[in-house]
Amino acid sequence: MNVMQASKAETKPLPLQGIRVVEFTHMVMGPTCGMVLADLGAEVIKVEPLAGDSTRKLLGSGAGFYPLFNRNKKSLAIDMKSARGREVVLKLIATADIVSENFKTETMQKLGLDYATLKQLDERLIYVSHKGFLPGPYDHRTALDEVVQMMGGLAYMTGRPGDPLRAGSSVNDIMGGMFGAIGAMAALTQRAQTGRGQEVQSALFENNIFLVAQHMLQFAVTGKAAAPMPERISPWGIYDVFSVKNGEQIFLAVVGDGQWKTFCEAFGYADLFADPRVTTNNDRVLARGWLIPELRQRLVQFSRAELSQRIEQVGLPFAPITDPQYLFDDPHLLQTGGLAPLTLPDGRDTQVPLLPITLDGERLGVRLDPPKLGEHTDALLQALGYDAAHIGQLRADGVVL
Repeated sequence: MNVMQASKAETKPLPLQGIRVVEFTHMVMGPTCGMVLADLGAEVIKVEPLAGDSTRKLLGSGAGFYPLFNRNKKSLAIDMKSARGREVVLKLIATADIVSENFKTETMQKLGLDYATLKQLDERLIYVSHKGFLPGPYDHRTALDEVVQMMGGLAYMTGRPGDPLRAGSSVNDIMGGMFGAIGAMAALTQRAQTGRGQEVQSALFENNIFLVAQHMLQFAVTGKAAAPMPERISPWGIYDVFSVKNGEQIFLAVVGDGQWKTFCEAFGYADLFADPRVTTNNDRVLARGWLIPELRQRLVQFSRAELSQRIEQVGLPFAPITDPQYLFDDPHLLQTGGLAPLTLPDGRDTQVPLLPITLDGERLGVRLDPPKLGEHTDALLQALGYDAAHIGQLRADGVVL
């Protein structure tokens, strides 16, 4: 096994080993927080309604949500609206270090699972709340990743002028969950010093504002509004996608005068290197109107593989344009252990990308496959002191699955 490979057989102690998280989450933001904590070693218990997290049944672009963001977790399926169900859940929370949720505040209040209620039972409890907006004028609104991208400037920056376009991933949901996890770990550190827990809040809108902060500060510094990315004024002379032989595409970048020399030498473009109109990077930025079309004509004779090999040899930035499904076969991911074996809830085997970090030279692997609905109900209830007869009665009465 490669030294960076991570697998389900991994036994090395992890940073959050011994921390228990009880999560009431669905979709992407809340589950991402739990996934990060679980990958880092926490025991994460996903409390689901008897019908299951609705994310389990999504189609289309949502089909990957459940298996990706719910690995390394346990599933307890229970009717939290019933008195006996809430009794079980409160017993479970009494064993937890962290509660994580991403439902409406009033939903958790009706269930008696809001922070104000739970902190009266355990002052050491850390409560992570994932919302659309932090408290303020907008907090009554229902938010989605697309909503905050539109109102928070990201869709404007991604699309062409007059054609706002959301980013091609659930960027705010995923980052919002990550910030929830960061807040939870900060609260754990502070609890070790003070003995007290606290509420952590993370929100989609504020996360999106953080993403576009560079463009806000660009305006503050320059006094000029940032243009959408397709229309931006590039600071680099060559920083483009080129269509080459066989209809393939590749991104090439030449971001300095030294790189310009290297590029021209690699392709035998002595005429361009000697052209006084493109001596410096700023010259090349001003000459893009004719320089980029000229390079498109010259480079179209190469295949993407030929360009990649030549450019990699001289150390210039490049990237073949790649569809996500081809990443399962990416040699770097395969060799470095960036993908781990995963069994889907329907029994099919696949691979899944891991957190993009190493700890002590190793990736954080998959210890538990995404759980089937209620897969760990019996074991969790037994650990809370319920015997087989009591569990059987709860199941017969429709309290647990």
